Formats: sequence, C-alpha cells, structure tokens
Amino acid sequence: MNKYIVELIGTFFLVLTIGCSVIGGLGNFAPLAIGSVLMVMIFAGGHISGAHFNPAITLGVWLRGKCATADVAPYMICQVIGAALAALAVGFLHGAPAVAAAPITATGPAFLAEFLFAFALVWVVLNTATAKGTSGNSFYGLAIGFTVLGGAYAVGSISGGAFNPAVAIGAGMMKLISFSTIWIHLVADFLGGAVAAFAFKAFAGNQD
Repeated sequence: MNKYIVELIGTFFLVLTIGCSVIGGLGNFAPLAIGSVLMVMIFAGGHISGAHFNPAITLGVWLRGKCATADVAPYMICQVIGAALAALAVGFLHGAPAVAAAPITATGPAFLAEFLFAFALVWVVLNTATAKGTSGNSFYGLAIGFTVLGGAYAVGSISGGAFNPAVAIGAGMMKLISFSTIWIHLVADFLGGAVAAFAFKAFAGNQD
C-alpha cells in the first residue's frame, strides 16, 4: 500500500504545481516550476514506488518488464486520484482560470506533440531509472524532470504539454484542457509510452 500512496502524493504535487503555476500567472516560468517539483518528487519517492506519477510511464515500465502486473491498475488509479485531488485543491486556492481552455483545433500537430514527448519521457525513464548501465545513478530525477520542462517549453503551446494521462484529467478538471479534446492526450500519451518501451527493448534490450 505504501507505494500506491507515494504514487498518489507525487502525482498530487505535480498537478497542484501545474494548476497553481498556470492559473496563478507564472507564465513562462511555469514549466520550470513543474519540472522542478517533478524532479524532487521523483527523488523523494523513487525508492518506494519507482516514482512513475504518470499512467503512461507505468504502462511503459510494465511493458519493459519492471513493474508487476498486479501493480499496474492500482498505480494508475492512485495517479488519477492524486490528479483529481490536486485539481480540487487548486480550485480552492485559485478558483478556475478566467477563461477556460478552448478545444484543440489542430488535432494532428497536438497529437504528434503529445506522442513525441510522452515517448521521450518514457524513453528517458527507462534508460535512466531501469537500465543496468545506469543503475544507482544520482541524476535520474533531474533527467526526467528536465524532459518534462523541455517538452512544456517546446510544445506546450501546441498541445497543452501534458505528456501524462493523469495530468490531462487533472488539467481538464481545472479547465486548462478542454474535455472535448482530452482524448488526444490520453491516446497519444499511452501510445508514446508503449512505443518507448518497445524501442527500449529493441535497442537497449541487454540492459535487464
């Protein structure tokens, strides 16, 4: 049970930081805050749960063979619960944004943006946190956090920069993402995570 609670806590603080940063008006500094809190939550919880905080990462780690099948559904459920609780907390702290996000109109570019950086995120996780060659390293949290930071700066204006189905659900509750186009994030992020796992097994399969 401890690892499930850690997944909830880490996802909670990730989504809380997203909501407070964006609705609170941090502007171009929001990705820095988001990447930073993800980094510290990974360092705080990695030794307990693996610090996924993202259903797409859980899927990728499971396909890679480093997450027990019995943990997949509980991890994902706790991640979504953490995101939902964070959205409620942001609503209490800041209220809803002045203008709710409009549905994504450029579906193709948004889908590709989410897919590419979900792939990049899971690829980085697998190579820094699960690979034999990087076992015991001290940089995995920084690498993962900076992947999200870079992705948010690079394509946040195109897709919203979720790269995480739980984040997308929390962002939808906070009206930062339109629920009418949330399927783009869900499908692209899970697909990116799965492809990253297969790519890892194909190109770094000796890292078990």
